[in-house]
Formats: sequence, structure tokens, C-alpha cells
Amino acid sequence: MNLTKEQQSLLDGSKGETMAKVVKTLVMYGEAFDAERMVPVAEGFGHTVISFGIGVMTPVYDLYEKLLSAGAVSGQKFTADPRPLDKNVPSSLLKDIVFRVMYSQQERYEEQLRKFGLRGENDYTCACYLPQVGNVPKRGDILSWAESSAVVYANSVLGARCNRNSGIIELMGSIAGFVPEFGLLTDDGRKADYVVEVKTSKKPEAQLLGSAVGMKVLEKVPYIKGLDQWIGAELNESATAYLKDFGAATASNGSVGLYHIEALTPEAKDFGDSLIRPDAQVYVIDDTELERVKNSYPCIWKDMDAKPKLCFMGCPHMTLGQLAEWTDKVAAALQQNGHRKVVIPTVFTSAPAVIEEFKKTERYQKLMDCGVVLSYICPLMYMNNPLAKKMPVITSSNKLRTYTSARFYSDDEILKFITGGAN
Repeated sequence: MNLTKEQQSLLDGSKGETMAKVVKTLVMYGEAFDAERMVPVAEGFGHTVISFGIGVMTPVYDLYEKLLSAGAVSGQKFTADPRPLDKNVPSSLLKDIVFRVMYSQQERYEEQLRKFGLRGENDYTCACYLPQVGNVPKRGDILSWAESSAVVYANSVLGARCNRNSGIIELMGSIAGFVPEFGLLTDDGRKADYVVEVKTSKKPEAQLLGSAVGMKVLEKVPYIKGLDQWIGAELNESATAYLKDFGAATASNGSVGLYHIEALTPEAKDFGDSLIRPDAQVYVIDDTELERVKNSYPCIWKDMDAKPKLCFMGCPHMTLGQLAEWTDKVAAALQQNGHRKVVIPTVFTSAPAVIEEFKKTERYQKLMDCGVVLSYICPLMYMNNPLAKKMPVITSSNKLRTYTSARFYSDDEILKFITGGAN
């Protein structure tokens, strides 16, 4: 590893033993991937994936305490993944007790985040790149992030550069101000190993298409052709919302950290087919393939015919446009099916800043009248406990389906369920 004089000085202990250990950790991380040097991270665009004070991770919070006590902080502001708790989300007394035990370190951890440089009390979201949140790095910026759905969005849609790091490495990179250069931080690492040809008869659902791609290419870089005919050639609100969900599915159902969309994403627009490696494999996705992928999803419900008791939408967090679109869809479907409110407890999740903006619109009251709960919660953190695991929860999020017992349905199927159209 070729370190600069300043980096070597830090490693040698010029700013104390704790900072030296931070740098040593990054050096060892880089050497494991044959990195030759460190590169500086962009200032002002920090993000941390760990947002939950779960009791079994006490050693992590003890480590954070040591870092803070030694003054090992980055000095740059950052956002964090969503909080795990919200009293407005449907629960029970027993479940509340379980949550209190599970997240016994929450207050302690949030205080640590404030000291590390959390931007604000409401800067908790997995979609930190949304314009209302404002943590939007520029093309070419080097990042030290771990949240998989944010990493793939930053790399692909924004053109920033970030590897899929662990939560601890993510923090170390922000503290040191640099990360080892390898993988998706390099030009060669951003070349496409797969060509994915989309040949569907209609616009494919983002979560389902992303799932198919992720399970096929795993950690490789795909170059998608044929999708621009369905979502256009401009990165407008509609297209970026689609890519948010598509990317999250590729990252959770596989390990994708970067994808290129022909005629749409920045690098694909600039470099075209030159991004594709000569030996790239080809994967064709048509209607039959999407149906095969969907039918392959396992369901671990004890009673496969159980009536859903809860629905989560927004993993990753919904955009302002998605909230507006879904409000209109739910209201119209309820009226058509002869109901005033959703027939299954339903939670739409979004970033606190997006929720505040949505509350200023007429659709907010319209959504409340439909009986939908609007929350900043992390559905995944809500679901990861024995009690929630036993509940028949439905979702159209492939990330939530992958990591929890939630059962996947398409957007159209979800709409029918929650508005009484499936009865």
C-alpha cells in the first residue's frame, strides 16, 4: 500500500493510538483487495447504515465510545439509515415490550451519532440521496457508504464511486477521510460483466426486474439494454424512483453495487457499449422469465392461506412522487371497491424530510382519510423479531421479502389486497 506522508503519519500514531488503529484497519481492508493507494472521500456526504441500538451489538457501541473519547471523528456531517421504532406503526403490548428489549441501546447510540456529526434529528433514511434529504453526491465523488440500496443508487444513477462496505468500515473511512482504491472506485471495476436484454411486452415492475438481475449476475456489473423504452432517456423523478427500487432489488437479491442502463445512466450515456467487457455474458429477460423468478420466491408463513395482517410499502423509502401516486391509486381503488379505509393495516414509509414535504400537499389528508399510516420507520428493523416473523405481512419490496418473513406481491396485487379488491 502506497501511503502519502500524511497517511503514514496517521498510521504511525501522530494523532494517537486510536486514529492509528482506524488507518491500520483501512490499510488491511485495502490490502485484502490488492489496493495500491488510498483516495480521499468527498466532504459533506457521509452516511451510516447502522441506525439501530440493538442490545446484541453493544460491543459496536463500546467501540464507538472509544472512538469518540479519543476524538476520532470525521468532522463531516452525515445521514443515517431509518430508525427502527415508531409508535404510530401498528403494534401490540407484547411487541412493544420486545422492541424495548431489542433496541435497549437506541438512546445511547443516537447520542453517539450526534457526537459523530449527524446532520439533524430527522436525517434518518435509507434513501439519503432524495432531493428533500439533500445528501446527494456528485458524479465522481468518492464515498464511504455501506447501505446497499444507497450504494448502488449513488454509483449507478449519480455516477459517484463507492464500494459495498461494512458498517464499521464505512465509519472508519469517514473518520480517516480516505478509503482504499479498488473495485467500483476504479474505471476497470466499473466495466460491465453482463449484458441484460429486456424484452418484455410491457414495463417490467422495478422490484421484480431488479430481483431477476440480482439473482443472475450476483456481485457483477450489468449493462441493461431495452429498459429505456419503458422508463425513458431522462433521469426525471419517475425514472429515478423506478431505479431506486430496481437497484435495491439487485443489491439485496444479489450483491450488485453498480448497474448501467443504456441511454439513461450517466456513464452509459457517455461511454455506451465501450463499458461492456469483451467476454460479457448475455441474460435475456422476457415476460416468462419474470414470471419464473416471481414464482421461485419462497414463503415461510406457517399458514400459506393466512389473511394478511399488515402491509409495508417503502423499502427503500418512498419518494414524494410515489407517495402522491399511491395515494391516488389507493383512494380510487377504495371507492371502486366500496370501502372508505384500507381493509389491511397498511404502512407507507418515507424519509422524514419527504414526509414533511408531503404533509404540505392536499394528498396528505387524502391518504390519512384512507387509513394508511405514514411513517419514517425501517420496515426491515420492525420485522426482524420473533413476533413479527409469525405475522402474515405482505409487501412489494424485494429487499424486505429477502431479509424477513414478509411475502412478496406485485404492486397491483398489493393494491387489491389493501383496498378489498382481492376479497
